[in-house]
Amino acid sequence: MQKCPQRLLFLDYDGTLAGFNSNPQLAGPDQELLTLLADLSADKRNRVIIVSGRDRATLEKWLGHLPLDFIVEHGVWLRALGEEWTMLRPLTNDWMHEIRPILDLHVSRTAGSFVEEKEYSLVWHYRRADIELGEVRARELTSHLHFLASNSDLQVMEGNKVVEVKSAGVNKGAGAARWLSFYPADFIIAIGDDRTDEDTFGAMPSHAYTVKVGSTHRSLARFHLDTHHDVRRVLRALVEA
Repeated sequence: MQKCPQRLLFLDYDGTLAGFNSNPQLAGPDQELLTLLADLSADKRNRVIIVSGRDRATLEKWLGHLPLDFIVEHGVWLRALGEEWTMLRPLTNDWMHEIRPILDLHVSRTAGSFVEEKEYSLVWHYRRADIELGEVRARELTSHLHFLASNSDLQVMEGNKVVEVKSAGVNKGAGAARWLSFYPADFIIAIGDDRTDEDTFGAMPSHAYTVKVGSTHRSLARFHLDTHHDVRRVLRALVEA
């Protein structure tokens, strides 16, 4: 086992470290965030883990040059600093050809929405759609997908203006738990903004600082911050501590 760091920082990306963008591919890190992450990871007391639903190619493109750990696609892919990408457990994406037409149908019925296909999940985005219509269509889609997933190994997740379908049993919390077992620390903080981050909060030990960004509706987090700007101020304070 490697020498234990004194701090573990589990950080979601979208809505937590960076603001949302109507085009997810345009939500890349600005210079302030890159500098902040570089400063955090330069401190030998810190092990910084990006815990995101995004695909590994995008995060590697944006942040791969920094000395960070990654838990991506909601726990599907893991990479500790200096190691290769590994999967939390073997998965299949054979189910996609059945589910994709359902998402495409909702795209045709909801102007501004679109489908993102990852290696092992499908995501219906409606951030650019009419707010009221998007919410109605999201409820319809979620209900239909839950019915289809009831007798399968699939999980339906509702995020911030997204509905995602993926294999069950793999989530951010399961990925974070692996880091907790390999790299115990005296100080642990987990920060996230939507329902998918609740799995991370649930995996944390009782002494960890769990922080929900934005709405606190039914959150397991012990603390709250309003925006990603507040998150950056807190992390900057850790750099200077």
